[in-house]
This record gives sequence, structure tokens and C-alpha cells, in this order.
Amino acid sequence: MKATLFVARLCCLLLMFASPLGFAQQKLNLSIGSGATGGVFYPLGGGIAQVLSRNVPGWQVTAEVTGGSVDNLKLVGSGRSDLGFTMADAAWDAYKGQEKFKSRKLPLRALLVLYQNKMHAVTVEATGLASIKDLAGKRVSVGAPGSATEIMAMRILEAYGLSDAIRRERLSVNESVNALKDRKIDAFFWAGGVPTAAVTDLAASPGAKIRLLDHADAVDAMNRKYGPLYSKGQIPQTAYSGMTRDVGDASVWNLLVVNESMPDDVAYAIVKTVFERKADLVAIHRDFGSLELSTQLDGGSPLPFHPGAAKYFAEKGVKPKR
Repeated sequence: MKATLFVARLCCLLLMFASPLGFAQQKLNLSIGSGATGGVFYPLGGGIAQVLSRNVPGWQVTAEVTGGSVDNLKLVGSGRSDLGFTMADAAWDAYKGQEKFKSRKLPLRALLVLYQNKMHAVTVEATGLASIKDLAGKRVSVGAPGSATEIMAMRILEAYGLSDAIRRERLSVNESVNALKDRKIDAFFWAGGVPTAAVTDLAASPGAKIRLLDHADAVDAMNRKYGPLYSKGQIPQTAYSGMTRDVGDASVWNLLVVNESMPDDVAYAIVKTVFERKADLVAIHRDFGSLELSTQLDGGSPLPFHPGAAKYFAEKGVKPKR
């Protein structure tokens, strides 16, 4: 009897660890570097944390407020966070050890290609600003320190020859909205999903008729210098109240990245759970609706995929370009 019970328990243990999700019976605490509370990364991070914690036995996952992509890449690269949201251009710089990451290359791998970030160049009608070129001499927030918004905003300004022509502020999206309401700045840049809560708040504010500035013309020059990371897109008129037309923008893919040292089975379980519980995630934030197996194929990630993610994609007949 005892021998039979021992064999049964041993078989259970072997099956547990042989299974791709077998480790999930063990306790595991994971942290996700997200972004500022007024942006899109934060609710997305909270959504993934909630879905993983509820559906993978033994896991406790939390989303952390951070400065954004650059901070997240450093946290994941150093092992202080397990996962991080980032824009693809910042991730490429970190992987190559260039721009803000010149001190060292970070050991990163892509887990998922999520959705396209839309750069918002935001002002209000009262400023009289009608184009990016009108920003010369104005007070402009280019994004929070530690954010990929700042990287992308400066590349857009560079494409227009305005790198040194503005009075630069470095504010989060919430701080930028409040500063614009108080007329402490004239405009701000924000790279995020559509709609972004903080921008929606600005558009709904009495007496602050929102105006987004077209900057799609910057994309070709940005790609010539930094590689094919950006694409021309549109923010539709319906995105925010008060918009009078669709506005051309520069878009870049968002990624969920991990350290290359993450165990393959953990990476596999994250990807599998996210795809299997996509409906739950879409109910939390509609940008999860852009998550598709097909987008993993399209070269949205300049980083190689983690082997655990690649294993799941292979099971689904998907072979990413990296």
C-alpha cells in the first residue's frame, strides 16, 4: 500500500515537472514594470498581473508604477523586474547598447508584440499652435525622464530641425496635462495607446479644446537615421472629444520584454496564459484587442524572441521574424 502511494506521488511529481506548466504549482512572485498611472502601460500591466495571478496556480504577479520604457528596460535588464513594457525603439537601443544605454547592452528578449503606440503631439486651440514647426520657441514637454516618449519626441523634433529650438520640459503625461491646463507649457508629446486616459481628461476639460499636431512627415527621416522602427499612422477624429479631423502620427510597436535568463517554462506559461485569456484582458483594456499571433510575425520586435515564447508560437504554427 505504502509502495503504491509512493509511486503514485512520484508519478504526479514527474508529470508536474515534465509539463510546460508544471512549475506553476510552485509559488512564484513576478513583477511587471509598467508606466505612469495616467498612461496605457499601467492598466495593461495591471491586467496581465491580474490574469496571471488568477490563472496560474502559485503565482503572484504585481504591476509597478515606473517612468516608462527606459526605466522598465533597465529594471528588467538588471533583474529588478521580471517583465517590462517598452516601445520597440527604446528596446532596440537597450539591446544594442546605444543612445541612453551606452554604458552597456542589456540582456533582453521579446515575449510579446502588443500593439502600436501612437505619438500624440498635444496642444489646445487657445495656444494658436497649428503645426509642429510652430513649436519653435515654445515651452514643450517631451515626456518624463526614463520614458521612451522622450526618445521618440526628440527624434521627431530632430526631423523638423527643432532639437534646440524649444524650451524643453520633461513631464509625465499627467503632469503635462495639468501644466497645459494651467498654461505653464504650450504643448506636450505623449506616446501611448488610443485613447489615453490623461489625454481624454484634457479633451473633456471645460475651455480646453484639444488640438493634435500632425507629424507623420517626420517618419521617413527618423527611419533613415534610426532604422525601420517607425510607421506613418493616424489618430482618428473619434479618439478624443473636440478633434475636428484625423491626424497623422508616427507609430511604433509596443513590446513585453524579459531578461534572457528567464526560465523557458516561465516565459512559455506567460505567453500561453495571455493568449488563452485574451478575452479577459480585452475586458480590462481594449488595446489588448490588438494582440494577435499574426502580429508576432510582422517584424514588430527588433529583439529576438525568448525561447519560451518561440516554443508557444511554434506550437501555433507561427514563426516570428526574430
